Amino acid sequence: MSASHADPSLTPDERHAAAVKSTWVSVFINIVLTFGQIFAGVITGSFGLIADGIHSLSDLVADFVVLLAARHSREDADEHHHYGHARFENAASLLLGVLLLVVGVYMGWAAIQKFMTPGSMGKVGSLALWVALISLAAKECLFRYMLAVAERIGSSMLVANAWHARSDALSSLVVAAGIGGNMLGYPVLDPLAGLVVGVMVGKMGWEFTRAAFDDLTDHALPEDEVAAIQTTAQGTSGVLGVHDIRTRKMGDFAMVDLHIEVDPEVNVAVGHDIGVEVRRRVMEEHKVLNVLVHVDPAGEDPDRDHEPVMRRSFEV
Repeated sequence: MSASHADPSLTPDERHAAAVKSTWVSVFINIVLTFGQIFAGVITGSFGLIADGIHSLSDLVADFVVLLAARHSREDADEHHHYGHARFENAASLLLGVLLLVVGVYMGWAAIQKFMTPGSMGKVGSLALWVALISLAAKECLFRYMLAVAERIGSSMLVANAWHARSDALSSLVVAAGIGGNMLGYPVLDPLAGLVVGVMVGKMGWEFTRAAFDDLTDHALPEDEVAAIQTTAQGTSGVLGVHDIRTRKMGDFAMVDLHIEVDPEVNVAVGHDIGVEVRRRVMEEHKVLNVLVHVDPAGEDPDRDHEPVMRRSFEV
């Protein structure tokens, strides 16, 4: 579930337009599927198909959450949000994850209730199977389309929404199998399919919730990404060492603090220019929103406190 293959040639406006377009396509498909699945489930008596329709409804709600976040996350910094609004995406992913958790628990509980009342499990009509197969094809196509867009523009929120569509495609596959088994004389397979769908949805909801929570609580970037940032900074002309790198997520980007070591004989202006170049290179080569560079004279103990004249900290 990575959004690391973003096209660097895209402008922010192009990324936003692509995100909005793909989400509206998802909205249209989910509206059709929600009504079709629930209606067919009711008239054919298929609990699994009704559960799948509720899953499609959760997709529809998730789409509107994504549209709201895509709109607000692009806003510039203001007096109340000095670092911009990029974390609206993290908040939206958290909300999406919680929504999936709730839907999964509900579907699982409803399926258990079905098992406790065997008399409610009758044979379903063939229309349910056709609707489930059509839903499967539609959701799989939607997943592939949305994931391609998400990776092209580098949006973790859209990646999450795309995998939500894939979970619905898998749930439609399970439901189709359950309906088929019901039609062959095994009525318990229909609510069993609903239970499996609930577990799948809940698992994915937990994964998204945990990932979004990590980002919102300033979880550091993976070690390999931190190492790559250190390598970039270390490779800058005039940098003799890099230490004390700290990172945290801000939407799909990261905020970075780091210390560089320079020749203690250079003046403040030269040290400043080296820091500016480090910041430029890190932001150019990595998905970094901003870099706070601390300049230290090489050869000193990085853990020792210094007088202000000996250490220059600046954000450039």
